[in-house]
Amino acid sequence: MSHADETPKFLPFGSDPAPVPATTPTPTTGYEWFGPQDVYLFNEGSHIRLYEKLGSHPATVGGAAGYHFAVWAPNADYVSVIGDFNGWDRGANPLKVIGSSGVWGGFVPGVKRGACYKYHVAAPGGFAAEKTDPFAFTCEIPPKAAAVTWDLGYKWDDAEWMAKRKDKSGHDKPVSIYEVHLGSWMREADPPYHSLNYRDVAPKLAEYCADLGFTHVELLPITEHPFFASWGYQTTGYFAATSRYGTPQDLMFLVDTLHRHGIGVILDWVPSHFATDAWALARFDGTALYEHADAKQGFHPDWGSYVFNYSRHEVRSFLLSSALFWLDKYHIDGLRVDAVASMLYLDYSRKQGEWVPNRYGGRENIDAVDFLRRFNEEVYRHFPDVQTYAEESTAWPMVSRPTYVGGLGFGYKWDMGWMHDTLRYFMLDPIHRRHHQNDLTFRMLYAYNESFVMPLSHDEVVQGKGPLWDKMAGDEWQKFAGMRLLFAYQWGMTGKKLLFMGGEIAQRQEWRHDQSIDWHLLQHVPHKGVQSVVRDLNKLYASEPALHELDNQPGGFEWIDCTDSANSVIVCMRKGRGDDVIVLAYNFTPVPRLGYRVGVPGPGAWTEVLNTDAAGYGGSNVGNAGAVYAEFSPMHGQKYSVLLHLPPLGAVFFKGKL
Repeated sequence: MSHADETPKFLPFGSDPAPVPATTPTPTTGYEWFGPQDVYLFNEGSHIRLYEKLGSHPATVGGAAGYHFAVWAPNADYVSVIGDFNGWDRGANPLKVIGSSGVWGGFVPGVKRGACYKYHVAAPGGFAAEKTDPFAFTCEIPPKAAAVTWDLGYKWDDAEWMAKRKDKSGHDKPVSIYEVHLGSWMREADPPYHSLNYRDVAPKLAEYCADLGFTHVELLPITEHPFFASWGYQTTGYFAATSRYGTPQDLMFLVDTLHRHGIGVILDWVPSHFATDAWALARFDGTALYEHADAKQGFHPDWGSYVFNYSRHEVRSFLLSSALFWLDKYHIDGLRVDAVASMLYLDYSRKQGEWVPNRYGGRENIDAVDFLRRFNEEVYRHFPDVQTYAEESTAWPMVSRPTYVGGLGFGYKWDMGWMHDTLRYFMLDPIHRRHHQNDLTFRMLYAYNESFVMPLSHDEVVQGKGPLWDKMAGDEWQKFAGMRLLFAYQWGMTGKKLLFMGGEIAQRQEWRHDQSIDWHLLQHVPHKGVQSVVRDLNKLYASEPALHELDNQPGGFEWIDCTDSANSVIVCMRKGRGDDVIVLAYNFTPVPRLGYRVGVPGPGAWTEVLNTDAAGYGGSNVGNAGAVYAEFSPMHGQKYSVLLHLPPLGAVFFKGKL
């Protein structure tokens, strides 16, 4: 038998799949579909397209149509496909092992799209289990757990977006992310109030985000997960879009619709841990195949889940293939990696004696660091027009710096420090804020160490933390004013923006995964006013280069005065590459500051482009009649100055020139 043509024929990422050939030789040695090059790359940890090789795929052999099945189970001594097509008979369709690869494969005629199946896996020592396919493209609706044969054919209509998306998420572009849990953003209006499916939610979400001016939607994990209340973070299907909301093509329609409305899609991706369900990845072939065997390394105490064994090459191939799969097949525009800190530190959430040091005696997870660098390198190598985002909560250096200078290689890092400082400050009674001015100013000491996203995410409005509304001090009027001020502060500072759904309408109750956002609140002027502020902030952020062009460069920000702690006022300016400047003045007390003199860099009129206290937002309408005029009266190190009326618990933005 000649193996001259064994090298796999990979199509370029993003191209349409080739039609299934009329005949495909029946796998014997495995070289026809999983050849020596596949084995080599898989065992080396470099195979990034395993989803084209493993799992279930339609095929025709000897004129018979069916499906080809393949699964990695190196320690098994018997593997078969069981399903509704063979009466779940473990002896009906045994698979054959492919050389020394640990991969078992075979063709089953007569299997059609939509068939339910699992693998029966038996191993020495009496182990026997029915396992869901780790490479399934879709599964039964939980709590059922069988994989389902499927294909990923879809006619995309987002060519215009894909051609231009590189210009949509760069460091000099306005990036405003709306974080969404699909199951609870908007639910059916009538009992039993089920979640909307992918197709039903698509136009509603796209039109809403376009109206409010968000540039991206970030979806909490939509990879398959058995427990709805895990919000998707306890993953079992790393290649399967959850069937709760429809088919793979339905999810593609959602992404397609968002793209056609000019909205990018970021997917929350979870390589830090996986669910322990016995029918999924856990002890897949009777051994700790995907996880570490030692619980000190392989079990996460916080989440009760297993930790991937990043040192195992085949596990790296699995995870890298999962990441590239979503970018390739679903046109995803970015991956946000959850809980990066839990990957970086061997002692994360562990007490002394509960963790194993690395080979140098340290606490850093060297294998995880290597994996994250490789992940970012592969993403940007094959999809240079997307971005990766790290939720990393420590001071690990250079998270968002290139790997060639020693960084982890992410495009952006979440600024968790800004979030904690800011919410702590807003919870203070305004009378005490004068003693905590550093909560507002400290962030600028490290603002350019990374390329930051400023998050007000789902994590801040769950598990007893209450909604953002509860973090605003004062009476009801002050809470509404505080919400508008909070968003003006977030949008005015350097860094990209992220807001979890519900925050933009001043949701009054903690987020619950099984309930819709309280859309009825928009019947009330103050709630609608908060939403209007978010809309106008997004519009201003996108239209004014000074607010985004140098977002992560020192030249884009300058303090005018950050020392007036007695009045709890800060004033700063944002600059772009041109001569337009935005001066931002914030009053963090309910006391109006009338005739407040502020230095500005240029003469002439300074137009008031935003006032969070405007009557249309539900404010008291303390403002500056649309503009102020600079006097040649130096102040705050500037040649000119203006007299401002600073509204109570309000922010005013002025546009002028250098």
